[in-house]
Amino acid sequence: MSTGNGAARTRLPLRPLPVGDHGLLVELDDAAAVEAFHAELLRRAAAGSLPAVREIVPAARSVLLDGLADPGRLAAELPGWDVPPVTADDRPAVEIPVRYDGPDLADVAALWDTTPEDVVRIHSGTEFHVAFCGFAPGFGYLTGLPERHHVPRRATPRTKVPVGSVALAGPYTGVYPRSSPGGWQLIGTSDVELWNPDREPAALFSPGTRVRFVPVATGTSTESSREAR
Repeated sequence: MSTGNGAARTRLPLRPLPVGDHGLLVELDDAAAVEAFHAELLRRAAAGSLPAVREIVPAARSVLLDGLADPGRLAAELPGWDVPPVTADDRPAVEIPVRYDGPDLADVAALWDTTPEDVVRIHSGTEFHVAFCGFAPGFGYLTGLPERHHVPRRATPRTKVPVGSVALAGPYTGVYPRSSPGGWQLIGTSDVELWNPDREPAALFSPGTRVRFVPVATGTSTESSREAR
């Protein structure tokens, strides 16, 4: 089946599970299916064809819907949905200035079998997008690096990762919005404010946001971010 705009639609394997009286956790096979299903939920909500829901929260392999009046009814309908693949966000990419001065930069270079300079070139030359958010307010799990550049978490997590640390773990890149423990590989730092409850929206990143990292010299302030034109 196809949509009116020509995008092929398919029925995703999904497993809806009840969560309390008004929640539904929908498990999917992989991150691509999560993104497609989440985008379809947002489309239907905007069109008024989705039952009223308080929150829609995507994760690595699931989407939580909370605040449903009748989650069982929606669960019964979901297997019949035709869902198109996710399309690229047409909003300009958010640019994040980065000082590539992280303590794990050399370790990542060794894992990639390359030089620290090439890590900077590859990472800053990749366009990422936010797959989902979590861990801490403002933290986005960004995908875009090919599988050969996925890296393991550190064997021993740090008890304190500085705010603004740009890091890698598995298929993801992230920027720590606050200081916290963490086991990701740290390759740089940024001064960009990812979360501000007095700002609208409070989070700089949201699912689907396109992101590019821009290298700046060590010692340079990176407080501002902008949308790439």
